[in-house]
Amino acid sequence: MAEESESASEPNPNTPTLTNPPSTDAINVVPLQAHSPPTKLPSRPRKIRKLSNTVDPSLPKTQISTIVPRIVSRSLSYEGELESAINYLKSSDPLLSPLIETYPLPTLELFQPPFLALTKSILFQQLAYKAGSSIYTRFISLCGGESNVVPDMVLGLTPQQLRQIGVSARKASYLHDLARKYQNGILSDKSIVDMDDKSLFTMLTMVNGIGSWSVHMFMIFSLHRPDVLPIHDLGIRKGVRMLYGLEDLPRPSQMDQLCEKWKPYRSVASWYIWRFVEAKGGNSKGNVVGNSDVSLQQQMLSMQQQQQQQQQQQHQQFLDPINGILDVGGKLVDYFQGMCMGTVIEVHMVVSGRGGLFLG
Repeated sequence: MAEESESASEPNPNTPTLTNPPSTDAINVVPLQAHSPPTKLPSRPRKIRKLSNTVDPSLPKTQISTIVPRIVSRSLSYEGELESAINYLKSSDPLLSPLIETYPLPTLELFQPPFLALTKSILFQQLAYKAGSSIYTRFISLCGGESNVVPDMVLGLTPQQLRQIGVSARKASYLHDLARKYQNGILSDKSIVDMDDKSLFTMLTMVNGIGSWSVHMFMIFSLHRPDVLPIHDLGIRKGVRMLYGLEDLPRPSQMDQLCEKWKPYRSVASWYIWRFVEAKGGNSKGNVVGNSDVSLQQQMLSMQQQQQQQQQQQHQQFLDPINGILDVGGKLVDYFQGMCMGTVIEVHMVVSGRGGLFLG
C-alpha cells in the first residue's frame, strides 16, 4: 500500500449544478445554503442498481422476494442533499444534534477533475500552505495551465524538471505513478467518479504516495461523497471520545461501530466533529475543516500536516523507550568495560610487581 508521508504533511472542499464542470483556474469556497444551485460535480442522481442482471430460476420464490436492489447514494453537492443529511443526523443522534445547531453549514469546493485534485494533493504533502502554493503555481506554469495537467503531460516532465520547481524526487515518482495508472487505464476521471466508495479506496491506495487519510479527504472534499468516515483521523477519534464520554481514545477498528448511527451521512457528521474538536481547543484556529476564514484547500492541507505530525509524535513516543533502553544498555556496557579494564590494570600492576607477569 502506498505511503503517504515524506518528511513533515495534506489537503480539504461551492455550491453545487451537475453539468459542465466549472473552470479550474481558481477555487471558490461558499457556504451551501438551503436553496442554492448544485456544485458542478458530475455526480450521479440517486438511482437503483440491480444486484444482478438475471435472477436464478432455481431460487425459491421466497428467496427471490428477498433480493433488494442497492441504492446508490447521491453527492452532497446534489441540490437538497446536504439539508437532507443534516435533518437525518439531527434525528438519528441526539448528541450530534446540538453541534449541528451550533456550528455553520459545511462548505463544498467547486469540482476539479480528479487527476488534477490528486496531483495537487501529492504536491502539497508535508508542506506549509504557502510553500505548497508556490510549488503548485510553478507546476501549473510548467504544464501550461491547470487544463493541461493530464497524465501525458505529467509523464513528460522529468524528475530534473520537477526538481527545479521544488518537487522532491520522491514526489516526482508519486506523480509519475499516478499518471501511469491513468495511462494504463487502471484509473480514469470517469471511473473515479463512478466507483463506489470501497472500490475507490482500494484503487487509489494502490497509487504510490496516496494513503488512506488522503483518500478519505479526497472523497469528502473533492468528490463530496456523503458517507465517508476517516477512521484514522486523530481529530475525529478525539471528537468521538468527547461526544460519547469515552474513557479511552477509540481505536480505528472501533470507529465504524461507534459511528454506525451516522450512516449514510458520516461525511457530514465528521465535519461537525472537526468543528466540535476545534471549539474544545483540540486544534489551533485554521487547522480544522470548517473555519470560514481559510479556504477548504488550505484547511485540508493543515489537517494533513497535523495528522502526520501526530503520527510522527506517536512514532517518536514508541521509539523513546527503546532508545532509552539502548542508552541504558550502552552505559552498562561502558561501565562494565571500565570495571574490567580497571581490574586488568590493577592485576597487571600487582602481578608485574611480584614477578613481571604481563596481562594484555
